[in-house]
Amino acid sequence: MSPLPETLVASGARGAYLLVLRLDREVEIEVGKLGRFVFPPGYYVYTGSALGPGGLQARVGRHLRKSKVSKWHLDYLVSHSEIESVRIAPGDAILECQWSALLRNSLGGRTVAPGFGSSDCSCPSHLVYFAGRPPLDGLGIEVAIPVLRSCTTG
Repeated sequence: MSPLPETLVASGARGAYLLVLRLDREVEIEVGKLGRFVFPPGYYVYTGSALGPGGLQARVGRHLRKSKVSKWHLDYLVSHSEIESVRIAPGDAILECQWSALLRNSLGGRTVAPGFGSSDCSCPSHLVYFAGRPPLDGLGIEVAIPVLRSCTTG
């Protein structure tokens, strides 16, 4: 089963996405070459884009799998948290920098792991922390997909 409904995202469709993760307890994680960080309990919003081969289906599908070799910064956090939802914006616009800035500057999020997911740009981080549920309705992303427990295993 594809992690994103085919009716919402055609196979290979490109776009930007947000992953909402919940961390129930404080954890210290070595995030590859980026370094060691303490992640407090709460919610994390990761902003990314899927503009390469396979598009949103492939990229988000990889993030949703618990069993994988840690390759990207997000892989290290996913193994300690639960992905609660995915929001997508199909298209060719590169939105992750804009979204992460909005999450920090206008919606009250903060950076706990500088450089996380943003090694190819000048953003402080593409991972934004919220102590409580993040206020994502203000982002104008209409497609919100709750993650089913069955999608996060395998």
